[in-house]
Formats: sequence, structure tokens, C-alpha cells
Amino acid sequence: MIDSDKQKRQIDLLVATPRGFCAGVDRAIKIVELAIKKYGPPVYVRHEIVHNRYVVDELKKLGAVFVEELDEVPDGVPVVFSAHGVPKAVPHKAEERGLEYLDATCPLVSKVHRQAERQTAAGRHIIFVGHANHPEVIGTFGQVADGQMTLVETLADVAALQPENPEALAFLTQTTLSVDDTRAIIEALQTRFPNIVGPKGEDICYATSNRQDAVKKIAEDCQLVLVIGAPNSSNSLRLVEVAERGGAIGKLIERADDIELAWFDGVSKVGLTAGASAPEILVREVTTLLEEHFDIRTEKVKTTEENMVFKLPRGLEAA
Repeated sequence: MIDSDKQKRQIDLLVATPRGFCAGVDRAIKIVELAIKKYGPPVYVRHEIVHNRYVVDELKKLGAVFVEELDEVPDGVPVVFSAHGVPKAVPHKAEERGLEYLDATCPLVSKVHRQAERQTAAGRHIIFVGHANHPEVIGTFGQVADGQMTLVETLADVAALQPENPEALAFLTQTTLSVDDTRAIIEALQTRFPNIVGPKGEDICYATSNRQDAVKKIAEDCQLVLVIGAPNSSNSLRLVEVAERGGAIGKLIERADDIELAWFDGVSKVGLTAGASAPEILVREVTTLLEEHFDIRTEKVKTTEENMVFKLPRGLEAA
């Protein structure tokens, strides 16, 4: 919590653009909102629709009920699958129970799922670069049979790989990883296994890459970078790491109340960004709080323009 500060001093605030909601997150939230409008509450959601407490709490107010497993969903009510994707077994189970479901999986995650199916159908074992136990990783592993995919998180994991057939490998990645770390791991895979097959385009999503590029830009001029995001948000955690690699102190915050005045001792330039699941209202909340305690000069630092929009599922467009 911030204590009162009697004396205001000037701080330059560099606000990264792009930041906050990506097209996949925006689509997922709209799916829940439109499902509630179409069917009426309650609408059940398997797992947090996106990793942000504010967003989840706002959807709860509208009538969303969040559960971790399909077994917790009563018969006869609609269910939405989160933006992170789910194993194939989940929609199959929903169909067996006669549940009406809406899949809010980000289309870029779905693209990775299709790639996994194609590579295993071609007889290749998949090396998947990602973080253990992340919902997206669990969902992707659930697209193929057990034993057809191996997870690597670090360069050490790559060095330890002992595949049965080194000539029949493919790699895929989680969409919310560090661009730089992932590039190093992929290069290591290609060095060890020259015939490994990878996707034509990068699996790390455009929004993850863009937000990391924007943080790189501001971090080089800042002593402190505030990242608005959840502690279980992979892309937000990566933004903190990018800020720290750029020479700044990185701080992950969920809300403005998480900020501590001591962080600003000796700081004259502060960066501000938000993970792909954090709404702009939380950015405004932080800037308002900072203006209460400091003489803030704000500069928006824009590195690229984002115009991506994903289509909604059929039947919801006119809800």
C-alpha cells in the first residue's frame, strides 16, 4: 500500500504501446459476455477465461461461474472453454454429457494445436517449448496421444534430450514465451537435431512479441518498469524479465494498491505496461495513483500498430 507523500517531485512516465488486451483476450471475454446475454446466467467457464483477477471478478458480477474441471459444471447449462485451450478430451466429454459449449481458445493457440496434430500424423515426435503446468501447455499436450510430445523449458533440457528417432522430430512453442529465450532454445534444438521440423511462422503470438518489444524500448531509458498483470500470467511475467534484462527494475502488480512508494526512491523515469490479459482501466488506475504522489510527465512510446481482430463463434455474433 502507498502511504501519503507530502512532497511531489517530478517523474517521467513512459507508457508502452502496444500494451494490455490482445485480440485473443478481447474475443474470449466477449464470448463469455455474449453467452450470458444469449443464455442468461449462470454461464460456466472452465478455468479462468484469461489470467486477470479484475476481469474474472467483473464477469462473475454478470453471471459467470468459474470452475477448474468439467465435472463441476451442472447438466443443462452452457460452458465456455478458456482462451488458453483445452485437451481434446474436454469437448468430447462435454458432448457425451450433452452440454452446450463455446470454445474461447485463442485462434493462435488453436493454430498450434493443428500443427501438433499434423506433425504427429506425419510420424514426428514433438519437442514442445513451454512452461510445465501452464494451461496452454496442458491443452496442447492434450491434442495428441501420450508419449508423442516432450516438454523442454531450458537449454539444459535440450542438452538432456534422448529421442528414440532423432531424424523424426518437430518443435512447437507456447505462444506466451520470452522471444529471446525461445529463440536460443530453438537454435539449440536445430544444432543438436539438424533435421528437426518447425512451423513456418513463429508460434509466439504477435501480441506477446509486440509487448516485449515495447518494454525493451522503454526499459533502456527507465530505472523502474511497472507491469500490470497476474502472477499466473505467463506473458506478464515475461514482460518483467524483459524489463530487467533491459537494465530496469521490473515490478509485477495486479492493481495500483500493490505499488510501494519506496520503489521510486532515486527514480526519475518509470515505465508502465500491461500484460495481454490486463484491461486499460487498470492502467488508468495506476497513472491516477502516481499523479496523486508525483508530478508526472507522461510520454507514450509506440513501437507498432495492432489491428488484429478474431471472429466470434457462430451463433454469438447477433447475441
